[in-house]
Order: sequence, then structure tokens, then C-alpha cells
Amino acid sequence: MTKTLFRAASLAALLMASATAVYAEATDTAVAPVQSFYDTLLASMKQGKQLGVKGRYEKLKPVIEQSFDLPGMTRLSIGPSWTSMSEADQKALTVALSRFTVASYASNFKSFDGEKFIVDPVSTVRGTDRIVTSKLVAGSDTVPFNYRMRQSGTNWKIIDIFLNGYVSQIAKQRSDFGATVQSGGAAALEKKLNALADGLLKE
Repeated sequence: MTKTLFRAASLAALLMASATAVYAEATDTAVAPVQSFYDTLLASMKQGKQLGVKGRYEKLKPVIEQSFDLPGMTRLSIGPSWTSMSEADQKALTVALSRFTVASYASNFKSFDGEKFIVDPVSTVRGTDRIVTSKLVAGSDTVPFNYRMRQSGTNWKIIDIFLNGYVSQIAKQRSDFGATVQSGGAAALEKKLNALADGLLKE
């Protein structure tokens, strides 16, 4: 149990056949992407052993690309230096961070033992964004995950994830990526992200 929660905490995100998703039917359009992500994540984990890490990657990739604003998350994770990068570097970093994000879920969430994801069916307004609250219940332990949603065209997408309600994934990534960009530029960070993804995708 502790190991499962540690993995969840390390990703700042989010389980065998006994897993259960618990939520109310969503009418809030900002909530729907989070529920869709959980549904696919749970389905992937139920088939975890059969699919293998690469099969889980392929199953999760479409819903993560649909539910997460990966270009926006990349830009925010890089910070001020983003505007000085070439369009080609921005695109390469978006692809690399997207690959790393999907690989992280595929690698770290392989099997489950009765964990439940409970999603609040109503989001709260935060400026022009919305906050969707949810929690992972694993035995006697509960870990809150809050999602900051931002409108992209007519859809809401995840722009940040807050572990325990306040630890920002974007802030953590900006801190982690800053030194690499400063020392080696966009190419160094792209190489680092792809190497991390390659490691995660090994069985």
C-alpha cells in the first residue's frame, strides 16, 4: 500500500480486476476529462499484465492527449525561457514531455488492489480556470488530487495537477527542468526527457 501511494505522490497524479471507480454522473463539462482519464487508466490497469508497459502506453496515449493540455503544460513547465526558444525546439519539447508523461503512467500503474477514485461532480471557479477535486482511496489512506482545468477551444483540459490539494506538478517540473535548460538548452532537456521515457518503457 505504501509503495502504491509513494508512486502516486512521485508523479503528482494517479488501478487488476478488483479496482473500482466511484463518481457521480458528470454534467459539469470541466469534470468530464478527469473522469474520462480515470476510466481509461483503470481499464488499462485491469489489463496491465496482458498489455505490458508498451500496450498500456498505447492505450493511455489517446486519452492523455485528449484530457491534458500537453502543449500548455510544456510551456508552463519550461517557464520564461520558452519564449526565447525556436518553434522547432518548442515542438520537440512538447513531444518529449508528452511521451514522458504517458510513459510515467504506463510504467508506474501496473496493477491495483481495490483502490477507488472519487471525483467531485461539480468544479469550482478559479479565475478563468476551474478546479476539479478528486481523491484516491487505498485502504485506510486517502490522497487528494486536484486538477486545474483550462478552456481550450470548446473543451476543458487539464493544465496542472495538485497532489494533496496544493503541490503543483507544473511548479515541480519547472524546478526540475530549469537547470537542464540553463546548462544545455532545449536540446539537453529533450534528450533527458526521452532518456527518462525510454527507461520507463523497459519491461
